Amino acid sequence: MKIAGESSRSIWLEEDGWTVGIFDQRRLPWALERMCLRTADDAFYAIADMATRGAPLIGAVAAYGLALALRVDGGDAALEAAFARLATARPTAINLFWALERVRRVVAPLASDERAAAAYAEAARLCDEDVAVNRAIGDAGLPLIREIARAKGGAPVNILTHCNAGWLATVDWGTATAPLYRAHDEGIGLHVWVDETRPRNQGALTAFELAEHGVPHSLIVDNAGGLLMQQGQVDMVIVGTDRVTANGDVCNKIGTYLKALAAQAHGVPFYVALPSGTYDPATPDGGSVPIEERSGDEVCFITGPDDAGVPTRVRVTGSPAHNPAFDITPTALVTGYVTEAGLLAGPADLARMFALSTEKV
Repeated sequence: MKIAGESSRSIWLEEDGWTVGIFDQRRLPWALERMCLRTADDAFYAIADMATRGAPLIGAVAAYGLALALRVDGGDAALEAAFARLATARPTAINLFWALERVRRVVAPLASDERAAAAYAEAARLCDEDVAVNRAIGDAGLPLIREIARAKGGAPVNILTHCNAGWLATVDWGTATAPLYRAHDEGIGLHVWVDETRPRNQGALTAFELAEHGVPHSLIVDNAGGLLMQQGQVDMVIVGTDRVTANGDVCNKIGTYLKALAAQAHGVPFYVALPSGTYDPATPDGGSVPIEERSGDEVCFITGPDDAGVPTRVRVTGSPAHNPAFDITPTALVTGYVTEAGLLAGPADLARMFALSTEKV
């Protein structure tokens, strides 16, 4: 997609062919800054400190992190140490573990001096596949938006989304945003309600992306969505996900569950954009997913530029804070899963999709 008027992916190799480049998302939307990852520790801290974020992109960064480690030492001990270290960067998004295991499976049979090159090549394949998968998710979600537009006689389709499941959270296109971009590019009238998504305000990243692409949108406070649904101002909800379990439960950014409850109460379809790499058949249900607990400082402080443009950190409360990063939306609240294999209805469909995707690996 485009950033600052230029087409870009969210992760790339620098001119030296081995340093990994990413955008420092802690600075967005106020400043566009690039980061260079030169070690596996760089990749670990970029993920843990949320300089890079979004389940698919975390997987890509972790894959390259393993390649960076093997560039220094291709031995078995170094491989396992780097794998274990990177796997602890964040506990909830399954793509992190999926990508690391995929690279390890490729390099493990090789001689130590062949592993780094193979890891880089596999990480690059993973990134290219992510772009294709997200484009396919866009193709699968586009008919949903078309149908609503037809039913409304061409009036703008109002779509609510939560957190950032856009191209900044993937390698390109995004998951939840891919159908929006496809519909907008086709000329379908859209308006996107963008939840602010406290405490890290990741909705501002979605708003930034949509503005860069020219998609009409409004940033709203997290608790406005229920009122908008009650007023008939939301035609559909689409969100991303960090993990979908075997029974179809959806782990996504905190606040997603409340949107799903409101959508059910008001008859608004609730869709989850799901790449196959985010499906976790080994975890039976949402109650078995480890929920990341982040620092209470994210709730107690907020950062942004003051009127002079100077980045400022402001305390908003002196109380202790509890800060779970994700919640669980039961499968019963999900209208459908928008995947690279098409629109899927429930756990049985998801299991079939996973079986087909693993056959291709």
